[in-house]
Amino acid sequence: MTKYMILYNSSEDARDLMTKSSPSEIKKSMDEWIAWKEEAEKKIKFEFGLPLKAVARILPDKVADIDTPVGGYSTIESESQEEVTNVLRNHPLLQRKGSSIDVLEMLPIDSM
Repeated sequence: MTKYMILYNSSEDARDLMTKSSPSEIKKSMDEWIAWKEEAEKKIKFEFGLPLKAVARILPDKVADIDTPVGGYSTIESESQEEVTNVLRNHPLLQRKGSSIDVLEMLPIDSM
């Protein structure tokens, strides 16, 4: 099985989205994610990650501000990249305007 890092991109900052949403909106969103997860796990192994907030970019000579659409992550294990992308096509995040999902294959290091 291959492991993938899933990055959730949004035009809205995750912290801002969580603080401006009502408890019922947050519950509705989480219910959609959980329902998606339950269906997806019939095909792949899925692990929730956490919301993210970019705080800094470290460069060789300085620390800079960072502007990134990444607002969260998860991991998926699957037999194929195609299976991962097919499962993610109906992810609830994609209902939000300006959102996208990046799929990154996690490459094993044989000596570790």
